[in-house]
Amino acid sequence: MATALVTGGTSGIGAAFAQELARRGHDLVLVARDAARLEEVAADLRRGGTQVEVLRADLGDRGDVQRVADRLEDAARPVDLLVNNAGFGLSSKLLAPDTSEQERALDVMCRAVLVLGGAAGRAMRARGRGAVLNVSSVAGFVAMGGYSAVKAWVTSYSEGLANELAGTGVTVTALCPGFVRTEFHERADLRMTSLPELGWVDVDELVLAALDDVARGRVVSVPTARYAAVVQLARHAPRRLVRWASRGIVSARS
Repeated sequence: MATALVTGGTSGIGAAFAQELARRGHDLVLVARDAARLEEVAADLRRGGTQVEVLRADLGDRGDVQRVADRLEDAARPVDLLVNNAGFGLSSKLLAPDTSEQERALDVMCRAVLVLGGAAGRAMRARGRGAVLNVSSVAGFVAMGGYSAVKAWVTSYSEGLANELAGTGVTVTALCPGFVRTEFHERADLRMTSLPELGWVDVDELVLAALDDVARGRVVSVPTARYAAVVQLARHAPRRLVRWASRGIVSARS
């Protein structure tokens, strides 16, 4: 029986991954900060017959990150798929004198991804199989402040890790969603009421596309043709045009 470890597995995209992986027969290790919610989600999955282990961890805390990394490297309880999903939106500006939110974002969405991806990669390489899925974002291809910078790092890191693991039987995929219908935007207090229906992606559609890309060994996954086109445009357009468009999006949200 395959085992998947999902960070941020109790809400949003992480919860959708947990549900789909359980449906496919995976055992689960769920990682999140909220112990009560972890137990609630685990109990619901267990009622469907899924074996669920819970790890309460704050991925902004280095000790907690190491506990999760140790679990990933436990040879007696192998993890076949790591979904590095934990994250949050950023509302503070890069010029804000209080940089605490930006620093926490680096800890949770960069440092934790680095440590956990390395732990999983080493353990999986030793077994000759496995997959790492890092949840990045289309935002990483544009210039919308700290969140774009963080997600650009996640995508680039995933490509580098994929290179190091090439030929080992272990794959690495950076999942780059656009706007997904979850509680994420509400939590981040992002004003997206003007976004047309076409701009939204169904979370279940996203998860199915991502897992298909993992199975194919695709390194960068951009679900839906419309967001794939956005990424191609951002990659090939002059950077000054990308910056101009990014300023327009940020202004519309403010």
